[in-house]
Amino acid sequence: MDITRKAISQVEVGFRSSFSKAITEEDIRKFAEVSGDLNPLHLDEGYAKRTIFGRRIAHGIMTLGLVSAALSKLPGYVIYASQSVEFTRPVNIGDVVEAVVEVVEKSADRSEVKLRTFARNQRGEQILDGEAKVRLFDLEQ
Repeated sequence: MDITRKAISQVEVGFRSSFSKAITEEDIRKFAEVSGDLNPLHLDEGYAKRTIFGRRIAHGIMTLGLVSAALSKLPGYVIYASQSVEFTRPVNIGDVVEAVVEVVEKSADRSEVKLRTFARNQRGEQILDGEAKVRLFDLEQ
C-alpha cells in the first residue's frame, strides 16, 4: 500500500486543530525551570504587582507552546518550519487557553502548509496571533 503524501492529503484550506489547557502555578514554575527564564514578572508576586500587569503572568513563549501542541494534532508527523507571533494580551494563572491552528495555504508537492495560529482565553479574548509553516510527513513503512 502506497502511503506517500497521505498526511498532506488529509488537510485542506480551512482544516483546524486545537489544544486547550488551564494554566497553573506549577506550569509557570516548571516552564521557568526548564527554559531558564526566571523573569520575576512570572515568579515573584511582589515584583509583578509593581508592573503594568499588576500580577504575575505566564511566559508568552509557554503559551506559544500550546500552539505547538495544536500543531501536533495535525495528520502525520509535523516538522515545525517557522512561526511569527504577536502577543496581544497577558495570560494569568488560572486562565484556560485554547490554541488553534488553521490551514490557510497548502502546497501538496512540498508537503507544506501555512497556518494561521491564534490563542484565546476562557473569555474569548485573543492572547496571541501569528502564522506558521509546517511540513507534514508519513512514517516510513
